[in-house]
Amino acid sequence: MIKSIIKKLRAWYYKVLYSIAFYPVLLSVLFLIVAAITNRVESLDFIIKIKEKVPYLFISDYDTSRAILNTLVAGILSLTVFSFSMVMVVLNQASSNFSPRVLPSLISNKKHQLILGFYIGTLLYCIFSLITLGAKGVDSNAIGFSTMLAAVFSVVCIVLFVDFIHNISTSIQINTIVDRIYTSSSKSLQKAYNEQHQKTTLSVLETDDFKPLMVKETGYYLSFDVSLLSDSYKDEELQINVLPYLNQHLWEGDVIATVSKNLSDQQVDDLLFGFSLSTNRHSGDEGVGGMIKLMEIAVKAMSPGINDPGTAIEAITKLGKLLYQAVAFANATSENIADTKWIVVSHNIAIEELMRIVVQPIRFYAKEDCTVLYQLIKALKYCLTNPNISEDNKKSIVSELMLIKTTVAKHIDSAADKEVLLKLF
Repeated sequence: MIKSIIKKLRAWYYKVLYSIAFYPVLLSVLFLIVAAITNRVESLDFIIKIKEKVPYLFISDYDTSRAILNTLVAGILSLTVFSFSMVMVVLNQASSNFSPRVLPSLISNKKHQLILGFYIGTLLYCIFSLITLGAKGVDSNAIGFSTMLAAVFSVVCIVLFVDFIHNISTSIQINTIVDRIYTSSSKSLQKAYNEQHQKTTLSVLETDDFKPLMVKETGYYLSFDVSLLSDSYKDEELQINVLPYLNQHLWEGDVIATVSKNLSDQQVDDLLFGFSLSTNRHSGDEGVGGMIKLMEIAVKAMSPGINDPGTAIEAITKLGKLLYQAVAFANATSENIADTKWIVVSHNIAIEELMRIVVQPIRFYAKEDCTVLYQLIKALKYCLTNPNISEDNKKSIVSELMLIKTTVAKHIDSAADKEVLLKLF
């Protein structure tokens, strides 16, 4: 029961974290707390002394304070509406020109959320101060400090608005989007590669006599968490072979894992509980997520309505660098689970599968564009230079290059262009 709650809380945590409302709500609550605190300290002796020493910083007139707060409420409200409208325009443009897959990254941009949160927080602070002002009447001790803070917050909002305009205008540029996806994905791949050294790498795995476990729901594989499993049989020797790679789609009834021994129905259900699946592909850049985004940007750029080979070439260049990192991964890794007699085997995406997912669509949509095909061939040949590439991975890339060669021979009409491309092989 407790572990079920923990699993649901984790899923809820990631859902909230990627929500556009997370930081705005957090900052709004914080500003309301600040408003309540300033209301309580307004009449304290040391605040009154500060007002007497620097009276030019505090407004003692009731009508003036009310007019200022009303103006700030109207101004910040307009600023907030305009900023939200700009976000919606940017998201619509990104979806139309690039790929809907990049939208979650723009929505979950922490800096944009913090700026919008500061707007809303300042707005709530001013409204709370107006309510307090109306409740206390013309008592001058209940006016100055809150109004002064509201004015300071509004000045900060103006500064943040200028910064917001700059960020939102640069975030929609294709170079910025591609660079952000590449940087995030590269860090994720490097982290996974470093973690691989802490495990035992496997090139061949004998699992012919293993018993299959069927998944009971359809979704995208996210993780397998041993901590969610029951402690009742952790002293038994068991090898768990987790088959899917991160973000792989599974249908109900597919084999999600194999185990080295027969298990009871209760133990099978317990093991299946440790798997986390999502109804949607994970919006981050872990695993193949970032490479799929770059592939979709390249394919979208080659669509007849856009026809932007430059964007496709930029995406393929970054995709080639990520593939260079990916070909160095082992097919599978095994890990001894602490305080148990269990061995968990995890699988990385096969390069053959990776070619099908991220290279094949580009090859198809760019089959008549020699400049894009040129860059795609160069990217794949660059992957072959990785000193840690296995023979199986090398064969998969060479096979894909041969398919591209066939595409060039069939679809490139210009003899001169065809000759240039064929020389690359």
